[in-house]
Amino acid sequence: MHRIRHWKEILIPYEQAVEELKVKFKSIRNEFRDMNEYSPIEFVTGRVKKISSILEKAKRRNIPEDRIEDEIEDIAGIRIMCQFEDDIYKVVDLIRKRDGKDLKIVYEKDYIKNKKESGYRSYHIIIRYPVQTALGEKEILAELQIRTLAMNFWATIEHSLNYKYKKNIPENIRVRLRKSAEAAYSLDQEMCEIRDEIINAQKMFEEKSNNVSDIVNNIQLLNLIGYEKEAKDFQDKFEQIWENGSLAELEKLSETIRYVVRRYQTFD
Repeated sequence: MHRIRHWKEILIPYEQAVEELKVKFKSIRNEFRDMNEYSPIEFVTGRVKKISSILEKAKRRNIPEDRIEDEIEDIAGIRIMCQFEDDIYKVVDLIRKRDGKDLKIVYEKDYIKNKKESGYRSYHIIIRYPVQTALGEKEILAELQIRTLAMNFWATIEHSLNYKYKKNIPENIRVRLRKSAEAAYSLDQEMCEIRDEIINAQKMFEEKSNNVSDIVNNIQLLNLIGYEKEAKDFQDKFEQIWENGSLAELEKLSETIRYVVRRYQTFD
């Protein structure tokens, strides 16, 4: 019981670091989107290694228990998912700009340009990250993995198979994994070829969604402040445009309703 309590205490700063880093990278993503810019970060996840996994890794690498925090670099792990391979290197540049500020880069491993024999591709950055604890500041090691959605799908499958076979995956499955890794990489390359089309389509979808939300919210607001007739007229126009109209027409209607709402609120 003492050993378990001891590890739970050790892992508290790592859990705090994961939560803080997730917030920071999600904030970067949201900042791009708030400026109506394309974000190289699609989404962010994080985890702290389970105690059993830490001890198994230490045993496999002959790391004494009192050296685990210095020699196991991925107790705290953050995964940053990107849509395109080019985005990975943009995220890497964003992280490098923070070096020496809120984190310190220890080293980087580019498993995209230098894939593993298994077919694994990802970009790893090992950092030192300061955490403010009840007992003062503690600097911990953390691993940032930056990869595409296709790379992540493949890596998740490989990780599950490694767990099942205790890292001794049968050769026939290894061969098929390598082939599927190349298929995933080909998909990434294909998506890069039509990157601009994809981004434009996503931007149009997001703009349409934002305009629809604004229109619906402002029609509801007109109803709430007592302008039911005006709300009904705008609802009819919205339904006509929704069926057959363009994004430009939705934007114009949204602007018109906003103007009317502001005018009526001023009168009230």
